[in-house]
Amino acid sequence: MRRSFCVLSFVMAMLVAPSAAPLAQDVYAYPNQGQSQEQQDKDQFECFNWSKQQSGFDPMAVPTASAPPPQDQSTGPGLLGGAAVGAGAGAIGGAIGGNTGKGAAIGAAAGGLLGGLRSNRQKNNNQQARQDWERQQAAQYQQARNNYNRAYTACMTARGYTIS
Repeated sequence: MRRSFCVLSFVMAMLVAPSAAPLAQDVYAYPNQGQSQEQQDKDQFECFNWSKQQSGFDPMAVPTASAPPPQDQSTGPGLLGGAAVGAGAGAIGGAIGGNTGKGAAIGAAAGGLLGGLRSNRQKNNNQQARQDWERQQAAQYQQARNNYNRAYTACMTARGYTIS
């Protein structure tokens, strides 16, 4: 289940991740030397296999992540936990000052506020780490695809095709 989630996450990242480079394109070959359709099919198949071997990239394979996605780095008690911790600390402080209930209420409010702020900041950090991972995965995929396309273009050009 975890692996399929990683693959799904990576595929989604490939579809939505912003990037400075354009997405890898398919390569089209036009026969320049009167090659028959049968010959073109044979050349394309052989160049496909050669390019796969040279680049280590298989354009027919389902993309997979090269590294697992970052784990959530949740720390601290969060909103409710902060309120509970604050209430306990406030009750102790209130008992010393003579009003346990009032101290607990003030402690709960302060603890909840601080716990909520900490939780929100951590959530933003987790989201940023996830976005960075998605961009990195998309860039690695694009580079591998571009290397494959370069090898395929070289192979087909050497066999007398114009590539676009």
